[in-house]
Amino acid sequence: MSVAVGPEVAQALEAGRPVVALESTIFSELGLPSPHNRDALDRCLRAVKAGGTTPAVTAVLDGTPTVGVDETVHEMICGPARKVAARDLAVAAAQGWSFGATTVSASLALSASTGVEVFATGGIGGVHPRASESGDISADLDALARYPVVTVSAGAKVFLDLGRTVEYLETASVPVLGWHCDEFPAFHARSSGIPLTHRVSSADEVAAIARAHWQLGGGGLLVVAPVPLDDAIELEEVLAAARRATEGSEAEGITGSAVTPAVLRRLMDLTDGRALRANLGLAENNAGIAAAIAAALAEQARQ
Repeated sequence: MSVAVGPEVAQALEAGRPVVALESTIFSELGLPSPHNRDALDRCLRAVKAGGTTPAVTAVLDGTPTVGVDETVHEMICGPARKVAARDLAVAAAQGWSFGATTVSASLALSASTGVEVFATGGIGGVHPRASESGDISADLDALARYPVVTVSAGAKVFLDLGRTVEYLETASVPVLGWHCDEFPAFHARSSGIPLTHRVSSADEVAAIARAHWQLGGGGLLVVAPVPLDDAIELEEVLAAARRATEGSEAEGITGSAVTPAVLRRLMDLTDGRALRANLGLAENNAGIAAAIAAALAEQARQ
């Protein structure tokens, strides 16, 4: 299975210039409703470029896994899609899916296969409540452990079991680095109250840790950045809304991979749109941080 690399991304990689991968699920109708998904795409692209870095949106297009989609397909990226996790990449390629929106796990797999060292997303998946009964644990966590890529996120969605998610990452030997923070962020909320072992204060520091981790044979690293203060929702408020959103989805019999988008959409209504504002703000913020880290990694590689 071949992976296509966009011309600008290929040129940047060849020249040793920084690149940041972006998933396409958040920009499709699976992630955010129109026209907000296009706004998210534009804001993330601008944030990466403002950091002197080349953005590389990942997707499956006409059966071809792609790192760095062309601007001419952005309208398609922001439309209906089939979700593609890492497990689905081969199926999507062999069956020639017209547009597969890549999740965190698929984006990490594609990034690693093409030499992209930094990836920005909104929030990672994690351990779902009652996972001991259902076995519902996101493939994102094993992908974070497996692929040697720095992922920047605003933690994980608040309706997940965040404590067990952090424990899973520790068991999988994924360094979790708090970007100017000492507690694990809760996506829409700036903190979950769960303490972190490591705090970082600069892109250079993250780059140095990443290089050392990879030299020791490690896989991925997770940098967690709180949602910007002006866009944040108080933890107790978003927890209450998340409980109501989850109960509503369960009442409708929604299960599996459909749970997260369904709950997120309910949260937007239950918070009078503030969850949407937080989502847009944190995605843009993460993209900017990822660009700085990618630039630091590229600079250290030249030294």
